[in-house]
Order: sequence, then structure tokens, then C-alpha cells
Amino acid sequence: MSTAAAHDHHDHHQPRGLVRWLTTTNHKDIGSLYLWFSLIMFFIGGIMALIIRAELFQPGMQMVNPQFFNSMTTMHALVMIFGGVMPAFVGLANWMIPMMIGAPDMALPRMNNWSFWILPFAFAMLLSTLFMDGGAPAGGWTLYPPLVLQTGDALPFAIFSVHLMGISSIMGAINVIATILNMRAPGLTLMRMPLFVWTWLITAYLLIAVMPVLAGAVTMLLTDKFFGTSFFSAAGGGDPVLFQHIFWFFGHPEVYILILPAFGIVSQILPTFARKPLFGYASMVYATASIAFLSFIVWAHHMFTVGMPLAGELFFMFATMLIAIPTGVKVFNWVATIWQGSMTFETPMLFSLGFVVLFTIGGFSGLMLAITPVDFQYHDTYFVVAHFHYVLVPGAVFAIMAAVYYWLPKWTGHMYNETLGKTHFWLSVIGMNITFFPMHFVGLAGMPRRIPDYAVQFADFNQVASIGAFLFGFSQLLLVWIVIKCVRGGPKATDRVWEGAKGLEWSVPSPAPYHTFETAPSQKVIEAETHG
Repeated sequence: MSTAAAHDHHDHHQPRGLVRWLTTTNHKDIGSLYLWFSLIMFFIGGIMALIIRAELFQPGMQMVNPQFFNSMTTMHALVMIFGGVMPAFVGLANWMIPMMIGAPDMALPRMNNWSFWILPFAFAMLLSTLFMDGGAPAGGWTLYPPLVLQTGDALPFAIFSVHLMGISSIMGAINVIATILNMRAPGLTLMRMPLFVWTWLITAYLLIAVMPVLAGAVTMLLTDKFFGTSFFSAAGGGDPVLFQHIFWFFGHPEVYILILPAFGIVSQILPTFARKPLFGYASMVYATASIAFLSFIVWAHHMFTVGMPLAGELFFMFATMLIAIPTGVKVFNWVATIWQGSMTFETPMLFSLGFVVLFTIGGFSGLMLAITPVDFQYHDTYFVVAHFHYVLVPGAVFAIMAAVYYWLPKWTGHMYNETLGKTHFWLSVIGMNITFFPMHFVGLAGMPRRIPDYAVQFADFNQVASIGAFLFGFSQLLLVWIVIKCVRGGPKATDRVWEGAKGLEWSVPSPAPYHTFETAPSQKVIEAETHG
């Protein structure tokens, strides 16, 4: 699409007030909407996590009944994954991809508006299930039958909201692909694109491949419940294990949908603050593509205990271990990038380093879970909870925070308070480790997940974890304060906010104009700001 054609999407009149936010087709406005929405969802999901940790502070039933406790574990996961992390990454994509590739906007701006405004309705519907007869779904976020089919009035509402989330994700993914493939500035070849753009391009293909699989699985649940089919009912000739196969064919690539954009963010930030180019750019691109491909052939490592043939267990064990190779390439390249660099430790750099260290710990515990005979011991224990929170909290949430601090001055035109930012980082990293590290030990000792009560021998570690959770949760209020303060004013940010930053987004003023690239950046600017 030519630049001139792309401009036809917009007049240059900028509406004001509520109408602006409802009708906007501007990528920056929609990016901001996604980011604010995800922040609200982080707090709603976080409150659910704190209810869980408050109940688990000591053995016995204190605050909630078991059904509500299981609803909290289910809803916490659904809200955090589909309402927190994914919209945050889509928000970052909306804000940054056009700016990074020299485009005036996303390729399909009206669809962009729709893909956002579906989400508040989807989550209003999901959260409303908490007030329905029989309560919210309490069968875990995996929605395994036959347990989830015992849900009361809430089941069709929860399934419809999952469908809406999927539609929103697919629309967003189509937009990302169309934008990247059609609207790059002339001369910006694929292998000159920033890593964040590359990781999002690959993530978008993953989304289009797996979201319909989830939609199919939950629709089959719906027909089993209301239309007399027996896909997953043994009484009618079906098999509940079939659901697990379908679900995890979606579920495992979904993990990488939550992680790959984070890889891209960290690959932008580490070179900036190490003042060195990214080590092994091409190998980073190929490693990302390899991880995405491998994510499709490892789904059954979540199902070692369902009774698979030995050959199947061995295949999925070794295929899972293969993912460690491209992931190792990435970690090696990040370390090589900062090696002997002139590093400074501003807040985005601290969150990125936290990401590399803690995500690597999560990766190692993932390798432990991949070993089939060992997995039989760890399956459905708190060791698994520790593993995926070490992957997702530093891997996704820390990367999102790093990105917010990194680009906030470019978005607002103001610098945030660096001291408060660093305080937020240290409180987060300490709180996160106090929360999740003890879970490794209670898991290895055999404490099952998704239970509201537990044996007294696990009490000490659970108390430590609960204290850490409250520290982590309340320290996030600092992030809200820092962001609002920065949006409202502060020291003026320069165009190239960070001394070592490279990329087309730094070649425009801070804050970036409402329509960023009215004309495509020149060849000279592209050569100066990109790899190659």
C-alpha cells in the first residue's frame, strides 16, 4: 500500500472527548485504550490472586468457600491471560509497529477500533458470571470436561466471552500482518525490521492458527452441554481426553503468544542501555520462528499423566526439550549483547535484566517438567504453579513494564520519575520472588494446586508466599502513580530519549505527532536507524 493510499483513511480533524475514544481509528489512541484496559484487568486479576493467597495464608477454611476459591483460580487465569497480557501486547503493537516501520497508521484502522471495543463487552460478560446462579466457572482455566460441564448458568456466557476474545485477537493479528507486510517504508526490508516487529509478525501468525482451535473446543463443550452431543462424554461414546488434546494444541502455542513479543521488547531495550548493537540479529529472527514452529508439536507434554503410549511420551519429551535450543540461543545473544557494553541501569534496563534472569529460571523448571517420569511426580502440584509464574510474570509482565517505561517519554513527551521507577522495580522483583520461589518447595513436597485447604506441613512456605503476593500486588499501585504523573506533566523528554536508542520511532519528536509519518522516512534515516 502506498503512503498516499494509506493517508486516505484519515482526515486530519482530531475529534475531542468521549467521541474521540469511541470512534478513533488512530493507532496511538487505540494503543492507549488497549494499555489502559489491560492495566484495569491486571488489577482485577490481581485482586483475585490476593483473595487466593489470603485464603491460603494458613491451613483451614478462613474467608471463602471452596467453590468460590476455584472460581477465583479460574477467573484469575482467564482475566490475566486474555485481559491483561494479550491486550497489553496488542496495545504496544498498535503504538509502536507503525512508528517502527515508518507507516502512518495500522493497515485496517476501522477494524482496529472494532477489535478493541469488543473486549470490554467480552470481559463484562465474563466477570458477570461471578453473580450468576451456580457461580462463575470453577473447573480451572483449561475448562476440562466433565468438571466444567457442572457449571451452572455461567457456562454459555463464559464460552461466548471466550469467542469474543478470540475474534478480537484474530482481528488484531490480521491487522498486524497486513500492516507489517504492506506498509513498511520503502527500503525497510524484512531483515532490517526491529526485533519487536519481527516477534509480533510471528506471534500474529500463531494467533490466527490457534485461536480457532480454542473456539472449536469450547463450542464442542457447549453442544455437549445443551445439544445432546457426546464429544467428551464417555457415556455417549466420547472421550474427555480428546478435549485435552484440542485444548493444548491451542494452549501451548498460546504460551508463546504471551512470550514472543516480550522477547522482541527485551531485544530492543538491552542494546539501547548496553550501547551496543544486538548480537546475532539474524539468529534471533530464526530462533523466534523455530520456537513458534516447535510450539505446535509439544502440546501433549501437559498430558503425560493421562495414559499415553510410551512412544508418544518419548516424542513429546524430546520435542519439548528441543525448544530449549532456540531459547538458549536467545539468552546467549542477550548476554553477548550486554557483555562489555557501556551499561547504565535505568528502569527499562532493570526490568529487562530481571526478565532475562528470572525467565531463565522459569525455563529451567520447564525443562524439569518436560522429563516424563519426573513430570508424574510434579504434575498438578505447586511446582507447576511456580514454573509458569516464573515464566509469565517476569517473561510477560516485566517485559510489558520495561516497554512502558522505555516508550512512555516518547508517548507523553515527559520523563517519568526515575527514582520511583527503580523503587517500583525492586519492590516488584522482591515481591515476585518471595511469592513464587517457595512454591517450588511445597510443590516438590507434594502440595496439589487448585485447593483451598492444605496439610499443616505446608503452612510456613504458604505464609511467605502470601506476604510476597501482597507486596507484589500493592507495589503495582506505584506504577499507576508514575504513569499518571508522567501523562500529566514532568520534565520535557528529548526526541531521542535514551542516548543509545536506535530505531525510526526515535527520529520523530516527543510526543510523537498524531499522524506520525505523513511522508515515509528517507533512505538515509532508515539506514541510520536500522540493522543492515
